[in-house]
Parts: sequence; structure tokens; C-alpha cells
Amino acid sequence: MPHLTATPTAIENRWEDSARPTTPEGWLQRAQEVSDILAADAVERDVANQPPHAEVALLKNSGLVTLLGPAEHGGGGQAWETTYKVIRTIARGDGSIGQLLGYHYLWAWAARLVATDEQIVAVEKHYTENNFLFGGAVNPRDSDLVVTDEGDEIVFTGNKSFSTGGVVSDLTVLEGILEGTDTHVFAIVPTGQPAIVFNGDWDNLGQRLTESGSVQINGVRTGWSSALGFVNKEFQPLTYGTLNVPAIQLVFANFYLGIAQGAIEAASSYTRTKSRAWPYGGDNKAHASEEWYILEGYGELQSKLWADEALLDAVGTEISAVLHAPRTELTERRRGEIAVRIAAGKLRISDDGLEVATKVFELTGARASANSVGLDIFWRNLRTHSLHDPAPYKKREVGQFVLLNEVPEPSWYT
Repeated sequence: MPHLTATPTAIENRWEDSARPTTPEGWLQRAQEVSDILAADAVERDVANQPPHAEVALLKNSGLVTLLGPAEHGGGGQAWETTYKVIRTIARGDGSIGQLLGYHYLWAWAARLVATDEQIVAVEKHYTENNFLFGGAVNPRDSDLVVTDEGDEIVFTGNKSFSTGGVVSDLTVLEGILEGTDTHVFAIVPTGQPAIVFNGDWDNLGQRLTESGSVQINGVRTGWSSALGFVNKEFQPLTYGTLNVPAIQLVFANFYLGIAQGAIEAASSYTRTKSRAWPYGGDNKAHASEEWYILEGYGELQSKLWADEALLDAVGTEISAVLHAPRTELTERRRGEIAVRIAAGKLRISDDGLEVATKVFELTGARASANSVGLDIFWRNLRTHSLHDPAPYKKREVGQFVLLNEVPEPSWYT
């Protein structure tokens, strides 16, 4: 299997003369090829903790960056139903890059969520034709990014604690509060400008290559025409626009699933080739793969992941249908029902994924704890991102739906 760090240019450009896929199956096969490349040296790249420029080049050359882009502009023209499976597949090879790609897809859809029809056409044509990657300086718990109205322009000034993918992005989604109001403003701006300064301070337990550190926004100027969803400086709300949270929560759940699947793949390969049977059990086996408790362990873990996958696929189909339907058709009730189902799916894969990433050590043996094996990368990645928002609140949302037939009110986390 080729290593991305070995000959990056040759690997990044492997599809240069290949036609892009045209079917969901073809795109999933392309994603698997990318995932295999990433998996080969994911542990080494995680240790090095360098900005993933080569990894992003790989995503771009494979065509995955424009998977959701309109076909008339050279994009894949695929549905979210396929996109979620692509995120999961990439995360099997490298959880960090699965997150980067998943966030990119959500930000690439930001115009569809809240923008005017004219803005949607302009944004999608621009990013698709240029094969651009999105980052996002969007964190609703930070209220220190101020948007100032200066006539025909708005100016973003302040800081954001997190900016996933920013360092390696071409475009950045900014979010701030319009000065003197409680109105949030989103705008898409070029990343490569002096007024955007990344602090290079992302050095966390897991998801180390997501470049999710803080950023300084030192007076980024853009026209009011770039303020997504604003007409004559007034925001035009749609229930459809509140799908941003359920859509990205399902992004989370799918790269959690991919990470957990990657853990089972890596662990089972180790068990088959390197683990030793226990010689003191009274029913001694020649190989670890014959041990009853190891077979039972993998059976239990895989069963849980298959169940999680079925639930996530089902809700992926549901939200994909409304994301691709006319924006005015979505009701608050339908939005809430989908949000609850996604919350349930995220709860299940968070718990099951962490169990998988922990118990694989019991199924591989003491020598598998060596840093050179790197099985810890899966737990570290899952543990880090699954802290994004408190699981008990998701449980409450599901419980309120079951017990009281109430759907959650749209917020920055529901």
C-alpha cells in the first residue's frame, strides 16, 4: 500500500488522467482508494502533526472535494446520502481527514442553507470550478467576532477559538454578531489574506490533523452582497436554514462510525497476524483467531457497528431527501423529527465507537499497546471529538420526543 508521506506528488496525482466517477458506487470506490492511501501511514502522520497539505491535495485530485458540486460546473452532482458514506469511508483510513472533508461539505452547502438564490449559484460555481476546500471560523459559543456595518461593506473583527481546516483551506466561512444586535452574519471569504491569522495552537489528544486551532480575524472586509441570506441588510429566514445543525451532527456520527470501523479493521488484522493464543486456559488453541473469547469479542463489537450503520444510513436517507428538496417545503415538525433521529444515531455510535476503540486492546493483547502499532489513534480521535457537545442533552431530546411527542427547538446545537 502506498504511503502518502513517501512520494506525495505521485500519490496525490494518481487520478490525474482518470475520468471522475458518475455513480454513487463509483464515488464510494474512489473514496475507498483514498482511504487506503491514508490508512497506510495515518499513525506516522498523526505523530508528526503537520498541516495536512498533501492530504488535501489527495482529496482534491480524487474529485472528492467537489462531490456535492453541480455537475454543470464540473462537480460530482451527488446527494448527501452518498456524501455521508464517503465521509465515513475516508474516516476509516484517517479520522482527522474524514472530519476535514465532512466539515468542508457542510460549509460548501452553507449557501444552500441560508443564502439567496443568486448567492447559491455564485458560491457553488466558484468553489466547484476552482476545486476549493472550505474551512470555517464558526463557533456559536464564541461571541467575540463582531461584524460592523460600513455602508456597502461589512467588517469582521475578533477571534474564534476553533477554525477547523482553516490553515489548509481556500475559502473560509466567517460567522459573527452584527454590532448592536443579536443577528448572526455568515459570509464566505478567501482564506489567503493578511487579515486572517491562524495561531497554530491545535495540539490536542486526537483529531490532530484537522487544524482546528484558533484564529484572529483582523478586519476582514466583504460586501453586504456576500452576507448569506441578507436582502437590503435584512436576513430572510427559512426553516430549511436550521438544517445546518442536524446535517453536521450526522457528519459527526458518520466519521465516528468510520473511525470505529477503522479500529476493528486494524485490530482484526493484528489479531490474525500477530496476537498469540493464551496457553493456560485448559483448551489451548494454536492461534489467537481460534480463541472463543476473541471470536465472541469481535462478534459483539461488529454487531453493534452494523446496527449503528443501519441507523445512520436510514437517517442519512431521510435528511438527504429534505436537503435536496425545495427549501420552502420543509416544516418545523419534519425538521425536528429528523433532528431527533440523528441525535439517537449520534448517541449510539458515540457509545459503541468508544467501546470498540477501547476493547480492541483486549482482543489484540499486551504487545498491541506499543506506540509503533498505534491502535490508540482510534480512541484518541473518538474521545476528542465526541466531547463536542454533551451527550446527556441529546438523550433528553430523544426522551422528550418519545415521552412528550415534542421536537427540539432549533438552536446552535439541536
